[in-house]
Amino acid sequence: MSTHRINGSLYTKIENKVATIEFGHPASNSFVSELLVRLTKEFDKVGKNDDVSVIVLKSEGERAFCAGASFDELVAVSNLEEGKAFFSGFANIINAMRKCPKPIIGRVQGKTVGGGVGLASACDYVHATVEAAIKLSEISIGIGPFVIAPTVERKMGKAALAELTLYPTEWKNAYWAKEQGLYAKVYDSIAEMDRELEIHVQKLATYNPEALEKMKKVLWEGTEHWDDLLLERAEASGKLALSPNTKKALEKFKK
Repeated sequence: MSTHRINGSLYTKIENKVATIEFGHPASNSFVSELLVRLTKEFDKVGKNDDVSVIVLKSEGERAFCAGASFDELVAVSNLEEGKAFFSGFANIINAMRKCPKPIIGRVQGKTVGGGVGLASACDYVHATVEAAIKLSEISIGIGPFVIAPTVERKMGKAALAELTLYPTEWKNAYWAKEQGLYAKVYDSIAEMDRELEIHVQKLATYNPEALEKMKKVLWEGTEHWDDLLLERAEASGKLALSPNTKKALEKFKK
């Protein structure tokens, strides 16, 4: 059941050392700023919980995993401060995920766009279905995936980042995403994915939590400067959101 709350929903369940964080929004599980703030705080909170060894990140429903940032909020940006604040939402969540001491396992059941691709890239391991196609459409509306680019490049490489960003209207299927390193496993159905995901995380949760935390640090070596980098990218994106070209491209999204 998908949420009807305009500010989205966020639920966390902890069982057998596994924390399952589930987000949702009626607009294809897109992110309004408030939901990004709540999710960032949730990763900080769960990461400090000694009763948790592994985190599963999932979204509601059986269709889209995440439609990225809220277009309603992007259209409403009217000054640089608002623009930077808008794009900082994804900067903060990516930094929270990379600094979280617990491994984060992603569950991607359907299509994901823009910031949703960044969210999947920030997971340490991702299970996905054949329906989990991806797209980075930002260039087509006059901005760019600058905030999420570092985590996408880290996971998939610069060539894949270029292919996604410079053909912003084309969907790349789940098997292409797996070949590039975004997904670890691709399944024919949600039911099959969930069976394997359950087995995987339950096994992980029995392993030495200290070893898991140390491995998490190894996986994210070389990203220590991202606290500053991603916020700088957010400011640059905020400036672009105010440009005449972008405002014109966003006209069609106004309600």
